[in-house]
Amino acid sequence: MTYPARFTFDELLDEPGTRRLRRVVVLLCAAVTTLDGFDLQSIALAAPAIAKEWGLSASSFGAVFGVGQVGSLIGALLLGRLSDRFGRRQILLISVAVFAVCSLATALVSSVAGLVIIRFLTGIGLVGALPGAIALTSEYTPRRSRGAMVGLMFCGYPFGGVLAGALSAPLIPAFGWASVFVVGGVLPLFLLPVLWKSLPESAQFLTLSGDRVGLAAVLRRMGSSIDAAQVRAEQAPVQSPIVRLFTEGRAPGTLLIWVTTFMALVMGYLLTNWLPLVAGAAGAGASSSALAVATLNIGVIVGCLALGRLADKLRPTVVLGVAFALGAAAIAAVGYVGSHVGALLLVTFAAGFGAIGAQMCMVSVSAIFYETSLRATGLGAAMAAGRIGGIIGPVLGGLLIGAGARAPAVFGVAAAAGLCAAAAVVVMGIVTRESRLPPAAVSPPTAGFSDIAQGTPVTRNGG
Repeated sequence: MTYPARFTFDELLDEPGTRRLRRVVVLLCAAVTTLDGFDLQSIALAAPAIAKEWGLSASSFGAVFGVGQVGSLIGALLLGRLSDRFGRRQILLISVAVFAVCSLATALVSSVAGLVIIRFLTGIGLVGALPGAIALTSEYTPRRSRGAMVGLMFCGYPFGGVLAGALSAPLIPAFGWASVFVVGGVLPLFLLPVLWKSLPESAQFLTLSGDRVGLAAVLRRMGSSIDAAQVRAEQAPVQSPIVRLFTEGRAPGTLLIWVTTFMALVMGYLLTNWLPLVAGAAGAGASSSALAVATLNIGVIVGCLALGRLADKLRPTVVLGVAFALGAAAIAAVGYVGSHVGALLLVTFAAGFGAIGAQMCMVSVSAIFYETSLRATGLGAAMAAGRIGGIIGPVLGGLLIGAGARAPAVFGVAAAAGLCAAAAVVVMGIVTRESRLPPAAVSPPTAGFSDIAQGTPVTRNGG
């Protein structure tokens, strides 16, 4: 029997049965981002041991750190677009498999050239998984708590950094630097079967692509009594997704998202990649450097949770702008604490909480800004813009250190980038509140940035 289409999937997310499926989605996506964060921090933590074993200078790792971001740039652009075309789940699974194999291969390399190649390929897989994970979490979460839930899921990223710091301290002295990458490759291989069995495809993507059989399976998992034919589909877009990033009032928001993520990742990758090496050169021991990395990531986790909650209740652009600015001040202070372990841990926690916590929360702002048919493409493009900053940050750090710059100059540059991110996100709130309107009946109701910036509720128009 055919039923009239009367509901958007967003309107079904308040049904009690949705909560269980949402927990599964958030948990599995958080596991993926945890493994992403583990691998990202592993290369920075292993760098001192690799440099010692291979007789390299610290500045030679600028290319190693930077090339991973080149791979990430390609992965974000290519796989984000493919996620909108072929589905979030499929591309996420492929990406996890790629970075698992590449992490294992990293343990086998014996030259800088080999390390550069494998880190490039690893970067493609690492970032390729993120647009799907963010989009899935966003699309299974009610709008009123979407920012907090995406922030909670993305806490897996810094938690992976905490795990990397905690495990590398005993593993590297006992088994060598390669052991960290073996762990980083085995864990995602164990996760893959669980993802295959339990992670659903985006119901909103299934609706948009007309896959009523897949949508019906998702509704059964939710325990919903709604027939798949009753779920209203979005109108299929005519324009190219890349073109649509700049149409219908999206251009100011898109450009300012790119500027914010670019500056945030210049700051973030300069800090996270060079913290162990620069702190060690300033007098902090290897254990203190690893502890500082763990403390930084603990600060990021706390910042993600706290800032995500505030962003759901207040104006996110103001919340994140203040957080970026305060975090930048803490990053600048990292350059002056030297071997004072207590002070180092305090300022790294504050830097993680403010600056990188705000960077993490930007993904939920981006996810809400774009509607379903454009979400993974928009997230991928934003991440690609950020990855350009992620390329520049580590390479810039290597150039500064190669030129003889000390810790205050290195972290001062990172702090300046954080202040630029603060300014960009605040301007974003001002500009888009006036020029960006929520999508009309072309798509299911998704918050425009005017709603995000002001923290006002969005009226659902189903019925």
